[in-house]
Amino acid sequence: MKRIILLGASGSIGTQTLDVIEHHPDQYELIAFSVGKRINEVHRILAKWPVKYVCVGSYEDQKLLEKEYPQVHFMSGDEGLLELVSLDEGDWVVNALVGFVGLKPTLCAIEHHKNIALANKETLVVGGKFVSSAIKKYQVRLTPIDSEHSAIFQCLQGVRRSDVAKLIITASGGSFRDKNRDELENVTVKEALSHPNWQMGAKITIDSATLMNKGFEVIEAHYLFDMDYDQIDVLVHRESIIHSLIQTRDTALLAQMGTADMRLPIQYALSCPDRDELINGEVCDLSAIGCLHFEKPDFERFPLLKVAYECGRKEGNACAILNASNEVAVQAFLEEKIAFLDIEKLIMKALKHIEYKKDASLEEIFEADTATRNYVNDILKGGF
Repeated sequence: MKRIILLGASGSIGTQTLDVIEHHPDQYELIAFSVGKRINEVHRILAKWPVKYVCVGSYEDQKLLEKEYPQVHFMSGDEGLLELVSLDEGDWVVNALVGFVGLKPTLCAIEHHKNIALANKETLVVGGKFVSSAIKKYQVRLTPIDSEHSAIFQCLQGVRRSDVAKLIITASGGSFRDKNRDELENVTVKEALSHPNWQMGAKITIDSATLMNKGFEVIEAHYLFDMDYDQIDVLVHRESIIHSLIQTRDTALLAQMGTADMRLPIQYALSCPDRDELINGEVCDLSAIGCLHFEKPDFERFPLLKVAYECGRKEGNACAILNASNEVAVQAFLEEKIAFLDIEKLIMKALKHIEYKKDASLEEIFEADTATRNYVNDILKGGF
């Protein structure tokens, strides 16, 4: 029985993790969970899983819930997340948080000897060096939930790392894959959120449209699989049937294929090397699909993918600046304060303005995050 602490229970990955737990009660037990502002989800989850520990976003919500559920220990905010992942009762943490907020809980969970099933990209994008070091020090497992990294992880089973020549991460191309740069000038938030293949949260859907999401995945893959950036390629694959591939030294290509169902990588992250039945899962019918299409990404069309490679190679605090500026810019676009193409403009400004530190400490990573957010927010206040 794996005892699960679920961070981000109300989001897309969180709700699908709960589905996996529900359908395999003999293997997984929900011990604790966190939500942000969606307090209605607390009531829904507690009605099905009467856990003892819950973290919410605000202290005000914590106090209100304590009155309604006196038998539950509530906590709140960033400190609450750290308390949650420190619980002795849990042995696995599923990190489905969105954004930089996921880094500290991941490091704290590792230090408390928890295994990590990771969906929070920013943990490795910003703090990959520190997470990798902690994983080795505390001898815990980290398994990926992202469909692309899960695909690579699955393809690597039984393959010696020395025999792997290249990792190939597939990309759908996002909501605007058929639009040129001129056509992107006036796209709307609604259009950007209409992903052709996946149902995802708002932030990751916008990142998919800019291909920043794929840039982040390249950086993640570098740390997850200890591969040089020159050995990590991106391939646009419209159908999202092949979730990623590996190329071996003898030129063989090994691919993981399937339907666009995130429950599969979530479940495999928790069950590997075993493969449990995916309840209500749909088998991919290749005869119905007929054709699969592939093309190289255009760095001029998707400049943020190129920038992500550059920041990954620079290391230091470059990825912290990249991530923080992207988070603020994407939120501004979602709130209709800026245009779609302004996202990349703000990121480029931040990368030029914030001081780059090659050998940044963990403390300096957090300082870069704060400085970048302040800088981009100041630009937005000035009427960017």
